[in-house]
Amino acid sequence: MARTLYKNAVLAVLLLSLAGCNAFDRISEIGDAPQPGPIQNPTTRPGYMPIRMPMPPPSLNEREPNSLWETGGRAFFRDQRASRVGDILTVIVTINDQAQIQNETKRSRANSDTANATNLFGLESKLTKILPSAVSPSSLVDMGSTTSNDGKGSIGRQEQIDLRIAAEIIQVLPNGNLVIQGDQQVGVNYDLRVLRIRGIIRPQDITADNTISYDQIAEARIEYGGKGSITDVQQPRYGDQLFDILMPF
Repeated sequence: MARTLYKNAVLAVLLLSLAGCNAFDRISEIGDAPQPGPIQNPTTRPGYMPIRMPMPPPSLNEREPNSLWETGGRAFFRDQRASRVGDILTVIVTINDQAQIQNETKRSRANSDTANATNLFGLESKLTKILPSAVSPSSLVDMGSTTSNDGKGSIGRQEQIDLRIAAEIIQVLPNGNLVIQGDQQVGVNYDLRVLRIRGIIRPQDITADNTISYDQIAEARIEYGGKGSITDVQQPRYGDQLFDILMPF
């Protein structure tokens, strides 16, 4: 009876561990290409929270009632740039960063100390009674030390991304700034590449062709990765990851 309970407990632990590792879903998807996620309202996704940022005091702009020009418009007719919740604009992501850092530090020091007690109030002849007979008053203390340190460090980094992604305005802040978010999923053979971007932009930074550069996005969050057979091979197995976390050495 006790042995049966032990087996059932072990089986339950194994099933819970598989569920926690999302292993059931992975097993059911063996041999199938990764499926893109559904298109849905970003504000209904789990964990979504509206952005709240410090706002400057609102400005009082008087609008001429008889003016033919729209305030902030760049054309005679209605401005076609994205400006309201649900509007779409194109984000241009062009990152080409390089960093090279090399440091070298060297330190060297040599010390030498010598002391004698050839005349110590006439007591130098009695030192042999206190100290070993091999002691010599003329070289009572003779010490030397040498220290040498050599440290080198090198950092090399290179990143290059050239992408375009359509993003949607999901929130208009009280000061007129826009919160955007865009998701792009591309299936390549048995791998799914995912590009996600979000942040805060100014309406005046949107160009006439309804595009904006990534370096004009405040609080920018750019994620580029994927999942699938190739990505799975590049990741360590669950046991290896757990072993690395638990092992203190």
